[in-house]
Amino acid sequence: MKTLIKNGIIVNEGIKFRGSVLVQGNKISKIFTDVVPLDFDLSETEIIDANGLLLIPGVIDDQVHFREPGFTHKGEIFSESRAAVAGGVTTYMEMPNTSPQTITQELLEQKYMRAANVSSANYSFYMGATNNNLEEVLKTDPSKVCGIKIFMGSSTGNMLVDDENILSEIFKQSSVPIAVHCEDEATIQKNIEIARRGYGENVPVSLHAHIRSDEACYISSLKAVNIASKYNTRLHVLHLSSEKEMSLFSRGNVTDKKITAEVCVHHLWFDEHDYTNYGTRIKWNPSIKSLRDKEALWEALLSDKIDVIATDHAPHTMEEKNNTYFKVPSGGPLVQHSLVAMLEMSKRGLITIEKVIQKMCHAPADLFCIDRRGYIREGYFADLVLINPCKNWVVSPDNIMYKCGWSPFEGIEFSHKIVKTFVNGNVVFADGKIQNDNTGERLIFLNKT
Repeated sequence: MKTLIKNGIIVNEGIKFRGSVLVQGNKISKIFTDVVPLDFDLSETEIIDANGLLLIPGVIDDQVHFREPGFTHKGEIFSESRAAVAGGVTTYMEMPNTSPQTITQELLEQKYMRAANVSSANYSFYMGATNNNLEEVLKTDPSKVCGIKIFMGSSTGNMLVDDENILSEIFKQSSVPIAVHCEDEATIQKNIEIARRGYGENVPVSLHAHIRSDEACYISSLKAVNIASKYNTRLHVLHLSSEKEMSLFSRGNVTDKKITAEVCVHHLWFDEHDYTNYGTRIKWNPSIKSLRDKEALWEALLSDKIDVIATDHAPHTMEEKNNTYFKVPSGGPLVQHSLVAMLEMSKRGLITIEKVIQKMCHAPADLFCIDRRGYIREGYFADLVLINPCKNWVVSPDNIMYKCGWSPFEGIEFSHKIVKTFVNGNVVFADGKIQNDNTGERLIFLNKT
């Protein structure tokens, strides 16, 4: 069966043009600029009229927490991958701080087997590093696993890697890209002590930006960059949040860099003034910081110091989020709303649509050297998204697909709406509903050296 997506506005590789895309099986077989020739054989072809709609490559989110195994009351691969495709995210890379933690090759493969049975979107999983699993980390297959995740700051259980010798060995020996969470633990603990002296256990959430401060982020990010520079390591610094860290990164094309940078949607959308209205719903680690920090992140993104936009999707139940500062977990759900949020910021004039697609689709594919995804190209996998750019809608409990049932964007009106999402040539989301499950495939990675 063939499918022709006809007369859409294709946004791809820095340009926007009217055209059509022919999907055959799980691949893009033909791209037509302007009109489809009258003599082209369209027998046994389903035709989708995309007039007035944007057609883009599927979004690749390089940082999510789907909570399985161990925390499935918050989310699971089945539920969160469905929310992902409802938001135009066709590929995700999931983190190892589950229970049990993904710190052996056996546990890593168990995640892959689970996703093969239930994931609506394409998937890869990070191998987690600790102070005690160097041998397991170095077994990681660079063609089948997206990266090694190192927490260089506070984290769950024993996943804080603070042994200098172990850090050096991972950076020196890993053949897989290293992704890091950077916050300096000593600085955070000092700031917590100061806050407790002033407020006891009733620390206001607005102090989160000062407890998990720009200094804590900078110290840790600088350390990661210095080690990576010493060993010429492929390093990806996740969820950057401060102006101060921007001095550590260089402008340029992601394919020309060994050290790359990511920013998350919430750090571009919110700033510390929003704690008044949103409270613990926007408590993330690293913290949402000042307006000046947010503006610096935008500047770095637009100048190509920052390479990728992701979500750090990390759901918790509202019961868990309705708690005091030290008891409330950090993180929130975002994967269903990341693309429409960025397109809304495009409508406001903060970023072009072409740049959104570059940072959310092309750059992650290039950075991780993903096999034939992230672009609309003949011969590539048909991961595609159709978007109505003139369809206002409001985020509400009725249309939220996260298992946790809430969103920090609840009540916000967006002007772009996801119409259809294709994963490997299958329509998985259309007309506000999931059409197919278990359509995702394991990512394959090309030579990353």
